[in-house]
Amino acid sequence: MSEESRPPATGSATPGTTPGARRAEVGRKHTIGRVIVASLLVLGLVTGLGMVYLYRHLSGNITGVSLGALGEDRPEKVYRGNGEPLNVLVMGSDSRDCEGCGVDAEGGGGSDTTILVHISADRERAYAVSIPRDSIIDRPACGDDDEIPAETEVKWNAAYNAGGPVCTMEQVEATTDIYVDHFVVVDFNGFGDMVDAVGGVPVCVPEDIDDPKHEIFVPAGDPSVLTGDEALDYVRARYVGELVQQNDISRIRRQQAFIAALVRKVKSAGTLARLDKVVPFLDAATSSLTTDDELDSVTRIGKLAMQLQSIGLDNVKFVTLPTEYYPRESDHWGSVYWTPEAEQIWKLLNEDKPLPPKLLSNAISAEPPETSNESETPSPTETPSPTETPSPSETATPEPPAQTETPEPEPVPGVCA
Repeated sequence: MSEESRPPATGSATPGTTPGARRAEVGRKHTIGRVIVASLLVLGLVTGLGMVYLYRHLSGNITGVSLGALGEDRPEKVYRGNGEPLNVLVMGSDSRDCEGCGVDAEGGGGSDTTILVHISADRERAYAVSIPRDSIIDRPACGDDDEIPAETEVKWNAAYNAGGPVCTMEQVEATTDIYVDHFVVVDFNGFGDMVDAVGGVPVCVPEDIDDPKHEIFVPAGDPSVLTGDEALDYVRARYVGELVQQNDISRIRRQQAFIAALVRKVKSAGTLARLDKVVPFLDAATSSLTTDDELDSVTRIGKLAMQLQSIGLDNVKFVTLPTEYYPRESDHWGSVYWTPEAEQIWKLLNEDKPLPPKLLSNAISAEPPETSNESETPSPTETPSPTETPSPSETATPEPPAQTETPEPEPVPGVCA
């Protein structure tokens, strides 16, 4: 066999290289391969440990409270159809621990917001019903062994001041005959951190909200992108313009408008697609949460959130409980009482039935109005052209009927019509 036809020996050097150089090259490749594999293993380990740490950190932020004080004498669930509706009581706590941070001359803090969120059994709709804190009701005894005595004709938020969220939960069940599955308390200070974590929230503010006495200022804009501090001012303010509110109806409407805008911002791709926004938001959100002990982990809250994915924003409605003012000569002037329409809402929610249009005439939808400029970066398909005029049936908020169903003045200060 000629030299030209003889196959090269295994392991022979590449032409032009010496055997020693070849061994050095192979050694370097093996070293680089080991470094890459080791780096991937370390990265996976660090990422895994990071996720474990993040999970434990977020879950550790949440404060859990036992519902044992509720006892067994609770309302029965009325709905007997397919699936199970959920009722979650959401409360906003304003601790006001800092000197001079009190709002509207109210001392001591407490629950400034009470919302009963009803999620239908088919997970197709959700109603968030706000209960005015100035409602006059008869409060049941509450606490372990009912150590907190019952009271008649007291304001709604007195229950929270007396016995915290569990006492308020008992009060909801006693006054509405609705079984409440869970409660969530959101601290207002943490609420501001949540807003900052997503880079501010756009809200339509028709005119400046300026209350120098309480150091409140919110700039007008359509939209006005509110920072955490501005958002707190927006949802807390009770005195807007020249109108002095006798109760907190207008504040409730602003809270509803802001929560709807926050939901839209959090669900937007600009937030969900950015880890640098999602993680700080979750950290701020969980740090401000107190829940019942059946909902006090990220996993449990996440499972609940997954059930809500099928609900479109247009089927999330914020409703203010229908009320009437007490007359001026009454001992409760400036407070409100529930109307028969309020009792109708509780009955329909208990039966898991849709609320009729007459009870939704002043509701706020989580879906942005088509005429709104709220979106910070609207796509061409989301922004109507200058020649388009949405029909009345296409607007997010239906026109109120000729006969007003609720007593609050229209329009509500600080909320765009």
